[in-house]
Amino acid sequence: METNFSNYSKHYGPLASLGLPIVIGQLGIIMVSFADTMMVGHYDTDSLAAASFVNNLFNLVIIFSTGFSYGLTPIVGKLFGMSDCSGVGRMLKNSLAANTLTACLLMLTMTVLYMNIGRLGQPEELMPLIRPYYLVLLASLIPVMIFNAFKQFADGITDTVTPMWILLAGNVFNIFGNWCLIFGKLGCPEMGLLGAGISTLASRILTVIIFAAIFSFSRKYSAFREGFAHGRVNRKDFSELNRIGWPVGLQMGMETGSFSLATIMVGWLGTLQLAAHQVMLTVGQLGFMLYYGMAAAIAVRTSHFLGQNDIRNVKTAAAAGFQLILAMAAVVSALIFCFRHEIGHLFSGNAEVAAMVAQLVIPFIIYQFGDGLQCAYSNALRGISDVKSVVLTAFLAYFVISLPAGYLFGFVCGLGLTGIWLSFPLGLTSAGIMYLLRFHRSTRKM
Repeated sequence: METNFSNYSKHYGPLASLGLPIVIGQLGIIMVSFADTMMVGHYDTDSLAAASFVNNLFNLVIIFSTGFSYGLTPIVGKLFGMSDCSGVGRMLKNSLAANTLTACLLMLTMTVLYMNIGRLGQPEELMPLIRPYYLVLLASLIPVMIFNAFKQFADGITDTVTPMWILLAGNVFNIFGNWCLIFGKLGCPEMGLLGAGISTLASRILTVIIFAAIFSFSRKYSAFREGFAHGRVNRKDFSELNRIGWPVGLQMGMETGSFSLATIMVGWLGTLQLAAHQVMLTVGQLGFMLYYGMAAAIAVRTSHFLGQNDIRNVKTAAAAGFQLILAMAAVVSALIFCFRHEIGHLFSGNAEVAAMVAQLVIPFIIYQFGDGLQCAYSNALRGISDVKSVVLTAFLAYFVISLPAGYLFGFVCGLGLTGIWLSFPLGLTSAGIMYLLRFHRSTRKM
């Protein structure tokens, strides 16, 4: 008779083999974010504060677009399990169309926001830095979403290694471009924050070109090219992608939106607080990206078991994935706690900013459990295509619980920046608990 541990442990290896390349790719994204923040922070504090404001606005859009593209993964996973390579290629074409259209809608929305950016109460001295940086990141939205379509296609057919290498190559290019354009190295103009934005745009375009070339000429994708070439963009496939993609995108967008709106509140406190907030959010991405890399593997595994009508392993794979995420959270928390007094100095030469960063480590550690829980079970729900409920859950957790708590703790109770951060564990943990309960209700009915 199998023990409970053996029930879970047999899933650890397959989850790790799927999730590890995604995690490595996510680590590459984190390293770029770290490099951006460190280079901009050492360039000057105003640039760091401006980057914090703009990046958090665009993080909302980038995370939403990533969530929207996730609609492709369970569909491709199911078709791939049925050996329907033609259908996989057709769905990729439909996903590219859906993602490009969504990117255009997001660009329009962000353009309207740009026209009203002066009304968001940010320090006036930052506006000459904010505006050009904003426009360059705006131009990068279409390549981001085209890359997302290719990546989710590859993940769905269990090829998580190719996207990893493409992301790492793009990240190296981005960091090198930052060094050249921020500080004016190798004959390049010294452009400061704007240089960081141009480097990001160029790297995002490069990754799309590389992935499109690999798909077009690589042998490993030859079985899918016929379906891509002859398949049509059609209402049925387009609707299916939107049916799954919009709820997931909205759920992830609401989570990120709560952090972005919290950033606006932090801006009311001042430039130094905004700089410290950006440093700790950059560090916080370490956990989130790692957890979501493993959680993506949960979505793939649960979708495969669902296709086999193996509900027991649907549940066990989700639980095993959460256990791996908890282990990752413990390691991340221990590292951040040990180096809490050094972190701020890595990103900024301002001693006040470094002291504020150290104070934020405790609320950061508190919310790691909730972040891991919501990552695991929101992706488990995506794997079984139960995504409609996540929108309401995210709204309750992040907009009804977290944001009001941030204002209460930060301003009414007078706790300032630390008070705003104390609201994050409430939102993330409540979301995770609601996703977990929904997952178990849904699997009981199968």
